[in-house]
Amino acid sequence: MAKPVLNVIIGSTRPGRVGPAIAQWFYEIAEAEGTFEVVLVDLVDYDLPIFNEPRQPVTKQYEFEYTKKWSATIARADALVFVIPEYNHSFNAATKNAIDYLHHEWKHKPVGIVSYGSMAMGVRAVQALKPIFAALRLIFSGEVTIPLPLVPVVDGVFSGNEVLNNGAKAIVRELTIMSPPLKQLRESGAF
Repeated sequence: MAKPVLNVIIGSTRPGRVGPAIAQWFYEIAEAEGTFEVVLVDLVDYDLPIFNEPRQPVTKQYEFEYTKKWSATIARADALVFVIPEYNHSFNAATKNAIDYLHHEWKHKPVGIVSYGSMAMGVRAVQALKPIFAALRLIFSGEVTIPLPLVPVVDGVFSGNEVLNNGAKAIVRELTIMSPPLKQLRESGAF
């Protein structure tokens, strides 16, 4: 039996970003748990312009190939983790733009957040995303917030401390619990 798919989404797209290193850390923890097929998804690879589909995402009538590719990636996932920076007391625009491209693909999936920032640790980014997740019927399943001044990325590698590692494992375990019943709900068409 195939494992459920967990997409670890790198939300930052700017040059010099540390998101890939943090996503790799989470990826390795999720892989070690062994309950998911874990896939790193980098928004840079999709090159999504500011939302420009002529029809609303709820129609699923996508015109552009990049949207179709993005839709297929998210539709395949059974669970999601967003790895995001905090910008100006919120999350970054590339993440919001990527979310806005789709609608049905998000519904009834468990989602976690790994956020990072200065001493506020990305907490405000998490809080800003939660109501968006609720509106899309994503089921919030936990967060890890990383204070980069205390636990930095060094030479392109992030190594979490015991608290962060345990927090990441807790997210994976919650996603593991929530993924099967939500998949049944999606497949039943009862929503």
